[in-house]
Amino acid sequence: MTAEGAGQSLRIDRLLVYLRFARTRSAAQALIDTHALRRNRKHVLRGSEQARIGDVLTLALGTNVRVIELTALPDRRGSPAQAASHYREVDSDGLDRKGQMTIAASPSLADHPPDEPEDFL
Repeated sequence: MTAEGAGQSLRIDRLLVYLRFARTRSAAQALIDTHALRRNRKHVLRGSEQARIGDVLTLALGTNVRVIELTALPDRRGSPAQAASHYREVDSDGLDRKGQMTIAASPSLADHPPDEPEDFL
């Protein structure tokens, strides 16, 4: 069963437990406290914030970043397959995993010997 409708909402800490991103609400609150969770590109500051269908959640879990869009709100914590049926993964191929732009290292002048030796006469 899912809570359908645009007016339905669910506490975000409870949602993380239901979707199996956290085992307990305390663990979900720890994600929130460490700023590892965003809802619609804004940091979630409290576990009592409401999540709705269509919201996009960005979760930094270890070295991975997961971006999901809520397609339905679950009524309870279920199996992993049931949990996954309530959201869809947003294409994250273009995401930089560390939140930084990848910049190639500048070649150092010391790494390359000069083409012609200089004469010191």
